[in-house]
Amino acid sequence: MLEQIAIFLAAAVLVVPLFKKLGLGTVLGYLIAGILIGPWGFGFVTDVESILHFSEFGVILLLFIIGIELQPSRLWVLRRSVFGLGSAQVACTTIVIALAALAFGYNGTTSFIIGVSAAMSSTAFVLQTLAERNELTTRHGRETFAILLFQDLAVIPLLAVIPFLAPPGSGAGTGGWPELVRALLIIAVMIGIGRQVLRLIFRGVMYFGNREIFTAAALLVVIGTALLMNFAGLSMPLGAFLAGVLLADSEFRHQIEAETEPFKGLLLGLFFIAVGMSVNLGLVGAMPATLIGIAILLILIKFVTMYALGRNTGISANAARNLGITLAAGGEFAFVLFALAGNVHIIDSHTVEVLIVIITLSMMISPFLLLLNDKVLARRSQDDAEPAYDRIDEPGNPVIIIGFGRVGQIISRILHMRGIRFTALENNPTQVDFVRKFGSKIHYGDATRLNLLRAAKVEQAKLVVVAINDIETSLKVVSLLRENYPKVPIYARAHNRLHCYKLMDLGIKAILRDTFYSSLKLGTEILKGLGISLTEAERTVELFREHDEELLKLQHAIYQDESALIESVVKSREELQSLFESDTSEQFQPVPAEGKPLELG
Repeated sequence: MLEQIAIFLAAAVLVVPLFKKLGLGTVLGYLIAGILIGPWGFGFVTDVESILHFSEFGVILLLFIIGIELQPSRLWVLRRSVFGLGSAQVACTTIVIALAALAFGYNGTTSFIIGVSAAMSSTAFVLQTLAERNELTTRHGRETFAILLFQDLAVIPLLAVIPFLAPPGSGAGTGGWPELVRALLIIAVMIGIGRQVLRLIFRGVMYFGNREIFTAAALLVVIGTALLMNFAGLSMPLGAFLAGVLLADSEFRHQIEAETEPFKGLLLGLFFIAVGMSVNLGLVGAMPATLIGIAILLILIKFVTMYALGRNTGISANAARNLGITLAAGGEFAFVLFALAGNVHIIDSHTVEVLIVIITLSMMISPFLLLLNDKVLARRSQDDAEPAYDRIDEPGNPVIIIGFGRVGQIISRILHMRGIRFTALENNPTQVDFVRKFGSKIHYGDATRLNLLRAAKVEQAKLVVVAINDIETSLKVVSLLRENYPKVPIYARAHNRLHCYKLMDLGIKAILRDTFYSSLKLGTEILKGLGISLTEAERTVELFREHDEELLKLQHAIYQDESALIESVVKSREELQSLFESDTSEQFQPVPAEGKPLELG
């Protein structure tokens, strides 16, 4: 066992970074690593079936993480893209591929499973690729994320339904109505009482245990719910997904996610290695033209379908092409669905092997398609590219506002009221078009480019306001300004405390923290609502503000040391309480309108 673990780790460490460096993605690296060490490669590992079954726990953890991240508010924001474009992509692609499968002689049930499985794309591969290329915030990046989210959701009912599609007499989860009722009853009970039970478990562990026990409890919940679904005749990933959903709005969500993420990453990597090991290179050698041709046909079907849907929803030709190429290959859930269909005897083992080879080949081709798109297709479609940056021909203004979202717009209105001229820069063309409808003058451009800052005549400005929401872009702009215009004062918006520390690292002193002052104002109103006088409320909040701003400066020196930072936070709470008590000459006892003392916990 230790020898095999060493082989897996060595293959991952040697191959995966190389593929990532070449821009081909980590998923492809894992697949190639599996092929190299598997029975069709150097033969270091031959027990592929056992490894594949064990590594499926990585997929179970992936579904758990997807469930725990699935907050209703997130779905609501993306509802049109998720349930509109996402459902259209899955439905249309499934129909086209299923019809092609019928033409090859497969029956209706098999054709449907082939179609819907092949319609899925790789969440792990695509999102990581978009992140590495800084394209998650582009139009096609946002639509891709929404479609992948719908695909992840669509997998859940498929995992539940496939066992009931098994042929009669197969003995694979087909017990008729009694079994279906039992499965639905178990799901209903889990949804009904699961949230309360899971929270009680984690509260108990947090109270009596330590971090290691908390991690063990999280893994136990995942495995336990998976086994419960298996007992119900359903797939184990379905149970893990439901457990994640039940914990999505709990106070333990972030801690559970942090504790299980490393296991998910390692085991999912092992899953891809095992898939690579199971790829039958004998089939590829026997009919290479046929398999490669089918893989290319699959890519073409998915690309054309996605491109047509994108254009139909108003996406530009350039963004629709990027969307189609990004989602053209198959994904990890195809392996899961094909394996499940094989286990319940809907698809024979030989066909499963062929389908896995086709999906793997499509995933291997995908990185080269992205390179082709970057080097050739993107350059030939300049006429359909994003609008060119504006030319700034106005004289230098005393204020430059970089980022014209909520904060930037409010600042601009205040300046306009005082008759102070300013130059506004925004890198989101949609936001620029929207703001211009209301008569505001704003320039479309990328402030991380020095030539744009020069065109905006930053050297003539009295100050620059950096009101960008994205932390990485904000830090790039501030760093560029600091390096080239060190004498121009910078007023920066900080998205959170860490962003604030990073800005302080760059020497920025005038920092506005998002929601901080509005929260102070709300705190004052809350204290007033509790019967505390306005003077006392304002004094309390002012004490807190002064203390927190001093604390921010102190913690800036230790923010990279987690243990020291935690100790500082605990100590600061005691100091704040002591500060408040020393500031008051006598114990304050608020009295509401009825004349009875108000007890504050």
